[in-house]
Amino acid sequence: MGKLGEGLSRYQKLGFCSFHTPGHKGREEFFDGLDFRSFDLTELPGLDMLHSPSGIIAEAQKRSAEVFGAEETFFLINGGTVGNQAMFLSLEETSDKRVVVERSSHRSVMSALVLSGRKPHYVIPTVHPEFNLPLGLDVGKQRIPWPEISACHVTYPSYYGTGFELNQLLDERKRMGCNTPILVDQAHGSHYLGPLFPPSALELGADLVLHSSHKTLSALTQSAMLHVQGDRISRTRLRQSLEILQSSSPSYLLLASLERAGEFALNFGRWASLREEVETLHRKVGRNFRILSQKDAGSYDIHTVDWSKILINTLPLGVPASRCVEYLRESYGIEPELWDEENILFMLGIGNMPEDVRRLTKGLESLAESASGFPRLPGFVELKKRVQYDGNVIPPLPNLILSPREAFFAHKRQISLKESLGHVVGETISPYPPGIPVIVMGELMTPEVLGTLLTAGEGRWQGWDGFRNQTIWVVDQE
Repeated sequence: MGKLGEGLSRYQKLGFCSFHTPGHKGREEFFDGLDFRSFDLTELPGLDMLHSPSGIIAEAQKRSAEVFGAEETFFLINGGTVGNQAMFLSLEETSDKRVVVERSSHRSVMSALVLSGRKPHYVIPTVHPEFNLPLGLDVGKQRIPWPEISACHVTYPSYYGTGFELNQLLDERKRMGCNTPILVDQAHGSHYLGPLFPPSALELGADLVLHSSHKTLSALTQSAMLHVQGDRISRTRLRQSLEILQSSSPSYLLLASLERAGEFALNFGRWASLREEVETLHRKVGRNFRILSQKDAGSYDIHTVDWSKILINTLPLGVPASRCVEYLRESYGIEPELWDEENILFMLGIGNMPEDVRRLTKGLESLAESASGFPRLPGFVELKKRVQYDGNVIPPLPNLILSPREAFFAHKRQISLKESLGHVVGETISPYPPGIPVIVMGELMTPEVLGTLLTAGEGRWQGWDGFRNQTIWVVDQE
């Protein structure tokens, strides 16, 4: 066995309790009857074809469309990324290539702008000051230029389980008398079925909806679904886009797991038992941590909160999130989805069991009791002092000089960050959290953005190639 296989084997033997993707959590019941060796097949007689289905794949996709309430469903075997990209490629050619995009969209949306040549018209999410994360969106404040855009792409719910008033966006489109497609990245809400969860984007009336079925449902990693309804999107163009983006040798294991994920998604009893334990967790440890909860709906432009995402802020404890994660991993074998300086996200999936949540509750109770003995980190509690720009923590948006596609293919050079003011930036740079780009390739460097980057600490930066030596890629305009 090679190094990669050995590493996977070592990790599996550690026996961590999963609060991260994938949603099946490694439970065998979701894969009973699937022979992983003999089912690793290609497109053979009787096994249908993903890009031109007429047999068993077509039947499986039709059944999934029925389960999730779509007119047609496409199985994706290159992850949710190709779903976002296909959305943009499937848009009809118009005189105005602008597309409404949330500034905090997943990186696959930014890559979709490069592939399609569309120009973004950004809408700005609302950052919750207690978590320093983009958790809300005020649709009424955005002033979307409906007659001038070719589509509107939004994220619902956020990574952290918060949802904005999507129905308000759909109502506004109707009121304006526009036929603009509304595209929804519902990657983290593929489990939105039944009364335990907020309404799905399909139920509310969106045109194209992406589900990353592996995140919270039982599908294998890298498998997703793209759902479509109505006539605002050309089905032919959508199929052609997916054929361009997806492998010509699809994994039948991924396809079979998607078929099963739809059936298991209807098992609402599994989620009901988890919800009871999550409510107990909130009661027992809510005094020691700031936990995102249903009480947050209605504030900071948050309309709904998904209880299956447990977001905990550790500032009240006075201990950095990384130290808390270290304690939970070492003492209780708990593996979170992600963490930053002050937040930890624990993500439930359909494969979690009530005893998993009880284990997390016990671990958090123990953490709260032990925290007083942890060494204090100078300056940690000062994180509460956020830099504000007009009531928000997001600096004013820089001017867009080139489209992301134009900037991507332009000749670029690397210069000192200190000398970048007034240059067109050639890379997209995002602090994480909150994951909102401070600058997107093709935008002009501003004093506000430069000041943010020059004072940047270690943190986690996405897309900044020259962070260590304080350089930045700019478009060579000479």
